[in-house]
Amino acid sequence: MQPPECLNFLIESVWMVSNLSEDPVEGIVLPDGKIDLFLYLDKDSNFEIFLSGICNAPVLKPPFPKSQMFAVSFYPLAAEYIFKRSFADSLNKKIIVAANFMGFCREDMDNFDAFYKKTCSMLQHLKLDPIDDYKVMLFDLIKRSKGEIKVETLAATTGWNSREINRYFRKWLGITLKSYIDIIKFSNSLKHIKDGDIYPKLDYADQSHFIRVVRRFSGSKPTVLKKNENDRFIQLTTISVD
Repeated sequence: MQPPECLNFLIESVWMVSNLSEDPVEGIVLPDGKIDLFLYLDKDSNFEIFLSGICNAPVLKPPFPKSQMFAVSFYPLAAEYIFKRSFADSLNKKIIVAANFMGFCREDMDNFDAFYKKTCSMLQHLKLDPIDDYKVMLFDLIKRSKGEIKVETLAATTGWNSREINRYFRKWLGITLKSYIDIIKFSNSLKHIKDGDIYPKLDYADQSHFIRVVRRFSGSKPTVLKKNENDRFIQLTTISVD
């Protein structure tokens, strides 16, 4: 579910996934440039809340049969303005937090609609520090361009020096601006791959370059992602194809 318009520069979506199977099937999470908050409940009523920082490589998720997760996917600005902590030391890692983190609890997993409303209400009422316009502009440009934009263009358009941008990205996210752009472009290529097109539609030098990038971020070739056997690539499983 999409957030209210007033939050769409901080939140990408609020979502859930239920695994009704007893089969111990592993999942692979692909980089998408988001910071995620998860509420997790398994068949034995074990509950935990955890965060996931930016991923710059495929992350293997252990089997979690008969379980449910509610999640909030945040854009990178949330590191500074929502969580007020750096994720630089948390690349590709799970960060377990307190069971009452941000006011969430086990009972929030009883109803997804109620979880969505609580999330949006809580975030709308947070007293955020003033957010720099050039930061909002930078992430908006990357999002709208689907990663087809140069570092130099971003610096010139926002008036934010590229060295300072990279210092910001390393401090809060643990990656460079160029790496983030590459992740966003890769993530936007996943829909094309799921749609059956294993040739680059976005701004890659050639087919070989595209394959190298896909392998770097997924560990597999585009043809393997296209098949997505056992729905193991989680982002590809959830992408809708028009």
